[in-house]
Amino acid sequence: MARSRRRNKRRPMAEINVVPYIDVMLVLLVIFMITAPMLTQGVDVDLPSANAAPIQNDENDVLIASVDSKGQFYIDIGGEQESIGLTQLKDRVRKVLSQNPTMSILVRGDKSVPYGDVIGLMVALQAAGAPKVGLVTEPDVK
Repeated sequence: MARSRRRNKRRPMAEINVVPYIDVMLVLLVIFMITAPMLTQGVDVDLPSANAAPIQNDENDVLIASVDSKGQFYIDIGGEQESIGLTQLKDRVRKVLSQNPTMSILVRGDKSVPYGDVIGLMVALQAAGAPKVGLVTEPDVK
């Protein structure tokens, strides 16, 4: 009878303990909640709102030129962003368009920037060889 008790004690459990998996999931959830706001990139531009249909585009084929509230120009090509002068911006766009002439060019202008600065940026982009220049706005929420 003593042997039967020993065998019962050694019998493996058929249940899976899911508590460690839940702990790992909760830790990952907290990590993603903390890091998600940090992944936002770009220049802090307060875009005007407009009621327009979104353009469907591949993110890798987009060049974004921005003007912030201080009137500084930025260029964003494939996620790399840098502050740049207007003449340097024209040269950079000319080089990019020579390699990829179908690249879409978008302009992000802060709504507090004078209209002339945004138009100056668009003229510089067209002088660099951009056939079409689009404007980026925020969706109009009513």
